[in-house]
Amino acid sequence: MDGEIMLSRFSTQLVRWGSSSARHRSTATAAAPSLKLTPDQIYAREDKYGAHNYHPLPVALAKGKGVFLWDVEGKRYFDFLSAYSAVNQGHCHPKIVQALQDQAETLCLTSRAFYNDQLGEYEEYVTKLCGFDKLLPMNTGVEGGETACKLARKWGYNVKGVPKNQAKIIVAEGNFWGRTLAACSSSTDPDCYEGFGPFIPGFEIIPYSDLNALEVSILKDKWRKEEE
Repeated sequence: MDGEIMLSRFSTQLVRWGSSSARHRSTATAAAPSLKLTPDQIYAREDKYGAHNYHPLPVALAKGKGVFLWDVEGKRYFDFLSAYSAVNQGHCHPKIVQALQDQAETLCLTSRAFYNDQLGEYEEYVTKLCGFDKLLPMNTGVEGGETACKLARKWGYNVKGVPKNQAKIIVAEGNFWGRTLAACSSSTDPDCYEGFGPFIPGFEIIPYSDLNALEVSILKDKWRKEEE
C-alpha cells in the first residue's frame, strides 16, 4: 500500500512537472518564432561558426525530393551532384525513409563490440550482389581509401613478400580521395597538403595515365633488385 501511495505521488509529481515543462516549452516557442533567413544570412552564419574546410557554391538548400532540390527561396534545381553519389537513389525516397524510421524506432545504433540481427543480413546481401567474399562497411569515402591502403600494405607484406615497412603505394597526380593525413600525403594540391606536414611516407606520385612512369616506379625498388 505504501508503495502504491509513493508511486501515485511520484506519478502525480511527474504529471505536474510535465505539464509545467510543456507550458514552459510552449511559452518559449511562442516567444521566439523561427525566423526565415536569407541566403546571404545563411552563408554568413556558416562562415562565422563553421570551420573553413570547404568552399560551397552560393546556394542555400532547404528541401529535396527525387532528383530535385529547392533552396530557401523556393527555386528548384536538378541535383546532378547527388552528394558525390551518396544520394544517387534520389532524395527522400519513401521506401528508404520508412526503413530509417522503422529501424530508429527499434534500435538506433550498436557498437561493433556486439553482434546485431541486421549487419550480417546486409553483409550477405551485398557480397552476393557484388560477387565478393567479404564486406567492411564504411561511413565515408575517405575511410574506404584509408582501409584500401592498409589492406594493400598488409597483403604486400603477408602474401607478396614485401620487406617490412618498404611497401609503396603509387598514386597519380591530381588525385583527390579525402582530407585525412594519408590523403594529404598523396596529394599534389597545395590547398590539400599545405600546412599539414610532416607527411606519411610510402606514397609515390606519378603523372596520370603514364604507363612508362608506372613501370619505372614499380621496377626501381631496391628490394626487387635484390630478389632478382
